[in-house]
Amino acid sequence: MNNYFSIKDIDSLDVWVNEAIELKQNPLFNKVLGADKTIGLLFFNPSLRTRLSTQKAALNLGMNVIVMNFTGEGWSLEYGDGTVMDQGNSEHVKEAAQVVSQYCDVLAIRAFAKLENREDDYKENVLKNFMVHATIPVVNMESATGHPLQALTDAITITENKPIHKPKIVLSWAPHPKALPQAVANSFVEMVQQMEADFVITHPVGFELASHITNEVPIDYNQENALKDADFVYVKNWSSYTEYAKTSQDQNWRITEEKMKLTNNAKFMHCLPVRRNVVVDDAVIDSDNSIVIEQANNRTYAAQLVLKKILENIEG
Repeated sequence: MNNYFSIKDIDSLDVWVNEAIELKQNPLFNKVLGADKTIGLLFFNPSLRTRLSTQKAALNLGMNVIVMNFTGEGWSLEYGDGTVMDQGNSEHVKEAAQVVSQYCDVLAIRAFAKLENREDDYKENVLKNFMVHATIPVVNMESATGHPLQALTDAITITENKPIHKPKIVLSWAPHPKALPQAVANSFVEMVQQMEADFVITHPVGFELASHITNEVPIDYNQENALKDADFVYVKNWSSYTEYAKTSQDQNWRITEEKMKLTNNAKFMHCLPVRRNVVVDDAVIDSDNSIVIEQANNRTYAAQLVLKKILENIEG
């Protein structure tokens, strides 16, 4: 594997998940694989779990880690071809990507959607330009439209907690005080479509995700109906795709104890950070059925598996 840009870069989700669970039992087994190798982590947006888990994953593999926050440390980058750079941006991605490639063996990047123009966000200018101009593998630590490390994490977590029967998985939209990207939801939808599960998406009218991502997944605009008999309830806010960046604080969609009683004793999942008593009630996220901390722990092993496969390819 050269780059990890999308959950679709996984050739067999079941195989990857099982390998990650095995890796989790002995995280330092491949400590020599990354010896004398360096990963550069470039952050264009804030992070907690993604930064620390990817850094820990690299250390588990024996890699050196360089971290740079472009929000305050790097030059503002230009991505357009033929641009006359007489305005704000100081450096072009063509030079930046090649320069960083000389300092590192692997590059991981986090760059959110700006939520100003849907077409621009879905072009994925940051990640795709680095992939074109860098001469080393690139890992997506969340882009404008996808979060494949989180999706792999979620697959691991679901597999570790799945019932004997074919599970019912519900992805539920939640209210939020500010507009959020579709990245986590997009990758989760793409991931679950590779699993053996009954899958339903529930959200208010007008908050549909891109049809080329949801494909034939059933959508239920009645949240309580969708939650019936669910084994996993994955909750996430995303802003509107059709009325781009529109959000809502409709508290009728908050996840409550009463709603969780409609499920099949479902596990509650969220990628974090989460706004308590806006997205979900304390009683739900603090319950024994909440596996959000377990999810966060699995972020390390998802990232470690991706880096392991990239390092094996470099060595090969």
